[in-house]
Parts: sequence; structure tokens; C-alpha cells
Amino acid sequence: MWILAIAQAASTLDTTPVDVAYIGACTGAKLDDLRAAARVLKNRRIASGIQLLVAPASVAERGIAEQDGTMAALVAAGATVLPSACGACAGYGGAIPDGSTVISSTARNFQGRMGSATARVFLGSPYTVAASALRGRISDAREMLT
Repeated sequence: MWILAIAQAASTLDTTPVDVAYIGACTGAKLDDLRAAARVLKNRRIASGIQLLVAPASVAERGIAEQDGTMAALVAAGATVLPSACGACAGYGGAIPDGSTVISSTARNFQGRMGSATARVFLGSPYTVAASALRGRISDAREMLT
């Protein structure tokens, strides 16, 4: 069983590679969260081999994000947009492969929560998740914000 039990600064984990970056679910993909990730990702592309999954918290917030250009910035960076639902947060849809390392904006990371009992799941802000998707490792977004 592997669970990150204490809060750590992203900079202390910056050598930890990630396979999947997940901005989603009701607690980690509200409109402000989507905008925060888009701020980091705008005019950039995610790292090769990294899967960035985005599941907006609600259909209404997704609609606003589509109208204001937020979703376009996420997609242009390489995000795969998922339906507004629990999705990978609750382990639905098989989005998280066995043995992968995930950085997620969701609220929980207990073993098996995201569908795979062997995945390592780190929790971070949408800023951190977006920065990690760009670099392919857990990263501090403050270095990327202008």
C-alpha cells in the first residue's frame, strides 16, 4: 500500500515522474480550477508520453470554460476532456493504468481509489497538476507563471 500521508512541497518531489495528470471531479475541477490549469498550460504542450485528463466538475462550468476559452487552452496543450462525472476520481472508466504514477487535483488518494490498487497517486493543486503534465514530473507551477 502506498499513500502520501503528509503534505510536501512540490519541489521536494520534483524528481518523481508522472504518467497521468488528472484535473477532475467535483472537488478538483471547478471553473476556477480549470482556469488555474489553463493559466499554466496556455501556449504550451504537455510532455511526451504524459496523459492529461480533464473532467470538469459540472456541465454548467464546462460550458462557461468553453465560452471563455479555458477549455480551448487545455485542449491545445494536449488535454483529453472527459465527461463531467466522478470518472477517474472514483475509479470509473479504467483511466488510470496499473502501476502508474498520478498527480491529481482530487481530494482523495487512498489505495485503489482511482481504480488501480497499484497506482501511486499524489494530490496537488490544479496549478501543480498542470505544471507536472508539462514537465512529466511533479513540478512547482510558480516557476511557470508569469
